[in-house]
Amino acid sequence: MRHLVRTSVTVATAPRPAASSPRRRGLGALRHRNYRLFLGGQLVSTVGTWMQSIAQPWLVLQLTHSALLVGLALAMQYLPMLVAGPFGGLVADRFPKRRVLQVTQTACILPALALFAATAAHTATYPLVLACAFAWGVIQVVDVPTRQAFAIEMVGRDDLMNAIALNSSIWNSAAVIGPSLAGLLIALAGVPVCFLLNALSCLAAIASLALMRNLPRLLPDREPQRMVRRVVEGARYVRADPVVFGLLLVTGAFSLFAMNRLTLVPLFADQVLHAGAAGFGFLMGAQGLGAMTGGLTLAFLRRPASGRRQFWIGLAWAAVLLAFSFSPWFPLSMLLFFLAGTCQMWFLAAASSRVQKATPDRLRGRVIAFYAQAVMGVGPLGATQAGALASWLDPPLTMAIGAGVSAVVLVAVRLLSPAAFTLDPDDYRT
Repeated sequence: MRHLVRTSVTVATAPRPAASSPRRRGLGALRHRNYRLFLGGQLVSTVGTWMQSIAQPWLVLQLTHSALLVGLALAMQYLPMLVAGPFGGLVADRFPKRRVLQVTQTACILPALALFAATAAHTATYPLVLACAFAWGVIQVVDVPTRQAFAIEMVGRDDLMNAIALNSSIWNSAAVIGPSLAGLLIALAGVPVCFLLNALSCLAAIASLALMRNLPRLLPDREPQRMVRRVVEGARYVRADPVVFGLLLVTGAFSLFAMNRLTLVPLFADQVLHAGAAGFGFLMGAQGLGAMTGGLTLAFLRRPASGRRQFWIGLAWAAVLLAFSFSPWFPLSMLLFFLAGTCQMWFLAAASSRVQKATPDRLRGRVIAFYAQAVMGVGPLGATQAGALASWLDPPLTMAIGAGVSAVVLVAVRLLSPAAFTLDPDDYRT
């Protein structure tokens, strides 16, 4: 087995709990004050993000009545990650992560305020939505890898998996609250209030970062290399590591074909289930509730990042999406989307943990950026193909095809590169 050498960059590691009771395993990361602050700020900020994520495609659907244009707006949002994702990871490796996050969270306020002003004045246009979506995407190129790489600095390596699970639970708690609240607010007061609340929610994240103390001082990776060469260094590591490369292939496939919910679910709510904006919000809330449930259970498992377990979870995820695509009954659709959220959370949390543990400290920001590119960056292609297929065929058949293709890629990687799901980073990293 190839020996992967860790760099000399030091990450402060919290002491292990005295016992490995389920309670300690589930809440270990909460021993760290900075991480508690981070979670609180992220909860408020992410509720706002989810509210805007519901309001934006609904606004586009009302402006254009086109599934393709809904998909294109989402594509514009994730295009920067597809094109420039690894360079955002380079920023995360070169500069203090808390300072970077303070800048990105402040910048996130601007597109939300622009959409609020335009919708409140009844002057919103499709090109404006595209511009704001693109601006938000540019910010996320830096914010996403920095936020993910910041976790290990707050909690250390021993509590990393627990921190990822708890962070996913917070994200998905917001995914319950945000969409449900957005659906009700859109029905009662219109979309402007969702954009305003998102802008205000960013202040909580900014405040939580400002209150942090005693973060470990890591030596940034400032070796005298050209920017492109440094990105290539991260890419070579991704290609050489069997776990990281295999997981990026599979997560990219699921993102491309099976995670187009913000393109397809408003169409399901409007055209298939006839549930309107409130139904759209409740469906997304059901998925968020499932993901939150999955995150809480994952936090208490002894070894939640098993590659073999992850493979079977991926198959279950595809099967549930296939069943959802043909459900004509709203309560059944909510139940299936709840299960889809649980499977998605388990799968992606395991992938994120295994990728981070397999990566040397000095490369972590760049490798996570490639991972974020696989999860989010292929969104432009996924949203565009989903919108086009839904316009040509219909939303149920489009989702069914996506679930089937994702399952095929998962099985192919398992057969052709078994190390992706049989090796675990702790077994071969020293």
